[in-house]
Amino acid sequence: MDAVRVALLREVLAGTEWPAATRRFARALRSSVVPQGGGLLLVGTEVYEPWHMAAHLVDESTWSGLPQLRPTLVRHRVEPGDPAHLAVGLGRIEAAGRGETLLVVAPERPGGGLLERVHDARRAGATVLTLDRGDAEVRGLAHEALTVGDGDDVDLDTVQHLVSAAAGENGAPSPRGRRTFRDRLSRLADQLTAPPPARW
Repeated sequence: MDAVRVALLREVLAGTEWPAATRRFARALRSSVVPQGGGLLLVGTEVYEPWHMAAHLVDESTWSGLPQLRPTLVRHRVEPGDPAHLAVGLGRIEAAGRGETLLVVAPERPGGGLLERVHDARRAGATVLTLDRGDAEVRGLAHEALTVGDGDDVDLDTVQHLVSAAAGENGAPSPRGRRTFRDRLSRLADQLTAPPPARW
């Protein structure tokens, strides 16, 4: 999702908790991976793989100059012949430990032993963040959680877009204080979507 669409989405959601909540969660994500130099593992459930969030985080890592945001997508099923970036199975979570961050996207309660693996990774020192639908056990494993309930104004896909965009927004400053093209585009989008000034 480009900067203009993100700005429009935030404008639509102005007055709700979501712009601030997604930025707060994104700050937690960024602060857990950047000082460590990376180590971001992204995993979904048996029936939901967060492909789009992985792609958006890759884009944000490139645009923001923060390679630490580039995730490793951990998959429940890896097929022979899958390319290397799609061939990381659940065993990677078992190996996770201090200095690594595990982001779990769970639109439903995970099965297949995922929660046990996440629990073990947390005990080994990994930081756990969850985007979830309110399952108590999923939230109980998280150092930081963002929950999208049934009655909320947004769905989990929209929240993933907002979080990934916010994660890259406050990236490393450009050399010599210069603003990147993306910074300028985002500022322009905010100006174009802002309400007109009050006239007295």
